[in-house]
Amino acid sequence: MPRPLRQLALTFPNGWGGARANAGRKRGPRPNTPHRARPVHRASEPVHVTLRARLAPLRSQFVFPTVRLALLRAARRDPERFRVVHFSVQRDHVHLVVEASDARSLSSGVRGLAVRVARYVNDLLGRSGRFWADRWHGRALRSPREVRNVMLYVLANFRKHASCTVGAGIDPFSSGTWFDGWREWSPAAGVPPPFAEPAPWLRPCDVPQDEQRSLTPRTWLATRGWRRHSLLSIAERPAG
Repeated sequence: MPRPLRQLALTFPNGWGGARANAGRKRGPRPNTPHRARPVHRASEPVHVTLRARLAPLRSQFVFPTVRLALLRAARRDPERFRVVHFSVQRDHVHLVVEASDARSLSSGVRGLAVRVARYVNDLLGRSGRFWADRWHGRALRSPREVRNVMLYVLANFRKHASCTVGAGIDPFSSGTWFDGWREWSPAAGVPPPFAEPAPWLRPCDVPQDEQRSLTPRTWLATRGWRRHSLLSIAERPAG
């Protein structure tokens, strides 16, 4: 009778699998936003949203008008559920203050806005592929002082990134042109806004009135609550 076959045991070096020192994606200079469940959203609380891009010509007179157009069109798409209240565009990221009726509207609104901006800018630059470097980061604003601090942080964020001292004025790469909470100037004054940087290519009348109205906040915190701690100054600098 033939003898039964027996599987021979072979020894291989353990080079794959298991825990290894220094394994996994390496942390860069700016860690990615962790994939965690977002906190419960309340319709009465504005949200500070940050979007970071993979390319860095956003703050330029060539690209910014396209980014602004995408933001305004996203803001008026469904203002009863999702609204962009304030924004500023920096070299490689965008700051927003938004309002949403519920958590699903917040998530879908920011996602739709990000897709619209990416599509518009990619078409403008003749590029394709991934536009944003990371998932969006959001923080709920729960008190009048917190809302005021974030409004200043968003609208005066260019002072934080400037390589030299910037004089008093409004950032032309932001929604400060339509903001009625400045101490020294108001859109109803009938005079041009005092820009901190030359912006002959940017005129408020270029944006239709219905799109400007889409930036009007509706929550108590973003309309009247934050004013308890004084209006913003065109020369004020964010603390953080």
